[in-house]
Amino acid sequence: MATSSPSPPPAPPPRHWWQRRWVRYGALTTLLALSGLVILALVREQTGTEGFLVGLGLAVLPVPLLLAAFRWLDRVAPGPWRNLVFCFAWGACAAALTAIVANSFATRWIATATADPAGADTWGATVIAPVVEESAKAAAVLLVFLFRRHDVTGLLDGVVLAGFTATGFAFTENILYLGNAFGTDQLTGGSGIASVTAATFFVRVVMSPFAHPLFTVLTGLGFGLAALRGDRRRARHVLLPLAGLLLAMGMHALWNGSSALGEYGFFIVYATFMVPVFGLLTWLAVWSRQRELVTVRAELPAYAAAGWLTPAEPYALGSMRARRLARAHARRHAGKEAARAVAEYEAYATELAFLRHRGRRGRTGADFVVRERELLHELWRRRETARPALAHAARATAPPVPVAAAPWPVSGTYGTYGTYGHPAPAPHPYQPPPYQPYARQPHAPQPYAPHPYRP
Repeated sequence: MATSSPSPPPAPPPRHWWQRRWVRYGALTTLLALSGLVILALVREQTGTEGFLVGLGLAVLPVPLLLAAFRWLDRVAPGPWRNLVFCFAWGACAAALTAIVANSFATRWIATATADPAGADTWGATVIAPVVEESAKAAAVLLVFLFRRHDVTGLLDGVVLAGFTATGFAFTENILYLGNAFGTDQLTGGSGIASVTAATFFVRVVMSPFAHPLFTVLTGLGFGLAALRGDRRRARHVLLPLAGLLLAMGMHALWNGSSALGEYGFFIVYATFMVPVFGLLTWLAVWSRQRELVTVRAELPAYAAAGWLTPAEPYALGSMRARRLARAHARRHAGKEAARAVAEYEAYATELAFLRHRGRRGRTGADFVVRERELLHELWRRRETARPALAHAARATAPPVPVAAAPWPVSGTYGTYGTYGHPAPAPHPYQPPPYQPYARQPHAPQPYAPHPYRP
């Protein structure tokens, strides 16, 4: 009886034109570009061309330091650059434009309704601005969380995305404030240390360049905690980011309202609240980074036992120094492409460790097996390039193993065992007698031959 061949799976339904990837990317790029042009025109109109250039030159100074700090936190499991570039552009363009338009409209409406311009400015700074600005910045992290879910797996992912968004927002805002301060100095003749520009630069760039990133990082922590909880409880995906957003708004409101607490209100809030919270969040970020390395060393040995990794790789991949040595070794011996392959191997292996860690705790969805196979396939493709480099890094960073002294009296001394990069110890003066093979007799039993290993 002939068996019929299985029918092919049904073809997926055709996607509409607005569901295609290039359409979404094009629309998002157009939105950010238009927002950038509009915010550029608005800031230049308020500050003037000369003030805009001065503000731009001063506002850009803390940006590389902040971005480098957040990228350093993300080195264990680096996220794609496209997400970080999007977040920075969103903060500098879309979020800044939303904040300027909404804050101006709300402040004018309050001033008209209450006939109190001074009170309207206070309400706008302490109530309206924190709600509008933090919501606009949180939108970037929300978009990445919804449409790039695999790239948000823990606390540090949310922190880094929020930090890049807030750094872009603070960059545009500093251009506006510093440009206006320069215009004030041009009108009043202020110059030198006593100028408004110098005071604004000291407060916003020297003392508190981390203010906006600090607020938005609280929102990022909410998204990071939601990612750690997995897909089992949908309510947490809403409540945790919302709680982080409310904390960010409250902290932002306290910071903006410090000027209303008297002459020294700013310094009191700065010393008693901002600096301790900044230190606490910094410690939490560094601790999370170390925990990620511990997770890599704890989860990857299972794949080494299964043959996907070499025994030395979990140790090398759990050490940032060994990772750097592996990339440098590959670049020195095989060029930039090999170094890039090693970096990608490290990133995929780290994501694999995090995936297994979440799976053991029941915090993964139905696509666990599919994602695990994808990551193992990516590792297997790069194994020929990455394994020698990681083996070299493991040998170079392995601590020397001490060898205990012999129980019998000997002449000379023992050093440490010769490991990679260390000289081997001097040979012991005792020389064993030469090996004499056993002379088999005619009727001696044959030596036992073990059965060949069958996997």
